[in-house]
Amino acid sequence: MSRYLLIFFLSVSLLSSSPLHETRLGPEICDNALDDDGDGKIDLNDPDCDCPEVKPISLIPNPSFEKMNCCPTNRSQLNCSETWIQASEATTDYLHTCGWMGWDHMPPPLPFPDGMACVGYRNGRFNNVVQPGWKEYTGACLASPLRTGTTYRFEFYIGFTQAIYSPPTTVVFFGSTDCKNLPFGVGNAGYGCPTNGAGWKQLGSTQVSGVNEWKKVNLTVTPTEDIYAIAIGPDCVDLNASGDIYYFFDNLVLADQKAFEFEIAAVEHPCSDNFTLEVPSYDTLQYQWYKNGVALVNETDAILQVKTGDGNYVVRIISANSCRVTKVYSHRIPNFMTQVNQVICKDARYDFHNQLITKGGNYKTTLKTAQNCDSLVELNLRVADEEFDTVSAKIFEGEYFHVGPYRYNQAGERNVTLQSIYGCDSLVHLTLQYYQVFMPSAFSPNADGSNDIFTIFGGNELVLIKHLQVYNRWGNLVFQRQDFTPNDDSQGWDGALNGNLAPNGVYVYTTRLLMDDGKERQFSGSFVLVR
Repeated sequence: MSRYLLIFFLSVSLLSSSPLHETRLGPEICDNALDDDGDGKIDLNDPDCDCPEVKPISLIPNPSFEKMNCCPTNRSQLNCSETWIQASEATTDYLHTCGWMGWDHMPPPLPFPDGMACVGYRNGRFNNVVQPGWKEYTGACLASPLRTGTTYRFEFYIGFTQAIYSPPTTVVFFGSTDCKNLPFGVGNAGYGCPTNGAGWKQLGSTQVSGVNEWKKVNLTVTPTEDIYAIAIGPDCVDLNASGDIYYFFDNLVLADQKAFEFEIAAVEHPCSDNFTLEVPSYDTLQYQWYKNGVALVNETDAILQVKTGDGNYVVRIISANSCRVTKVYSHRIPNFMTQVNQVICKDARYDFHNQLITKGGNYKTTLKTAQNCDSLVELNLRVADEEFDTVSAKIFEGEYFHVGPYRYNQAGERNVTLQSIYGCDSLVHLTLQYYQVFMPSAFSPNADGSNDIFTIFGGNELVLIKHLQVYNRWGNLVFQRQDFTPNDDSQGWDGALNGNLAPNGVYVYTTRLLMDDGKERQFSGSFVLVR
């Protein structure tokens, strides 16, 4: 009997230690900042807590032109984008990364704001044939009409290419009570804007500018009659331009104003102690704030005073029948950094925010901006050594050589004290010499091998005789030569004139010399020809 009892107790003991009887974790709770189900994912980062994003549904079908019937291969192919209509006879262009990406001289800014497609449009044609009335519009029949007296918000992106082709512009939003009014101006490419005919009215407009970028803009409209079709494009003013005027559209969202309410709004500067994030508050809704997908426990109001620093914030909004999550608000506290490079003279002191510094090195301090942000200032301080320089130069008599604010025209050696760019004393030792250039005052072209040629002589500092001209006493040119080497008897004047011997007498010369400092000098004088 005791043997059977022992077997029973052993069996119970083994069963109690089996993994099949371990305690299981519970389901993920989505607002306690804990990993309740042990899968390594917390709160909104766990698929168990998935809620759809709160976002307006556009009454304009295919608002980002992503749904397509074909890949565009050239301009004027808006038909490739589903539901969109070439509103005007002047045709808009459909751009898609699968094919045609616009004009080479007017490229769209990349990436596109939403997806892989956008639309391009002109405001007039001004190359070759001038047609100011060539205005291109994009249109669509709405998924449901804009109702009379209801306020709607129209958000969209407009793209700008180079400034010469995309000057500041006015974008106009037109509406019609009947989709049959699309397209308008059929057969007339210079028809202009929709209101040039019946059936259309202007609902709103906005002015915007940019260069090689996308700008997000919005306007609010409250129609006075039900609107079933829309067109968007340039205003009705005819431009006077010398070249193409071109822009782009993407992500055209048109919805009831209330559909945009639940977007997180920031109040105060991000560095302010009073910085808050807010969404509209309703008694019938429950709120829970999250940072990087993890719940901020007990933060259940429509207003969050942000004390948890940088991160991606969202609010989960729960009603009686559903839950929604707002778009992410990326909160980034600005960090400012200023680098200062400074040189001081020997024995000087530098005031670095109440620190008197005399030694070179790197120094840092943190200040507060007017908005209460941290601003790091980094100082790179260098102490200038006593500077000494040696300068050797040559001049002609009568010329001056400049050293800083001083000038000298006498050969010799001297020390010059200057002030460096840092305000420190700088010593220059100047050695000044005269150029050794000889211009004969007489020559005797008698073929005795001595002084038979008139030319210019000098040392290595005389690089080239750019020009030499000789005139007789009546002012007639008797000799000239350009770009020849000095000290060369074969290059000067041999005293011949038209194959005959020039008469004795006084002659005048002019010459232009290139010296080793790269400068040219002009000289003139006279000499005597004696045979």
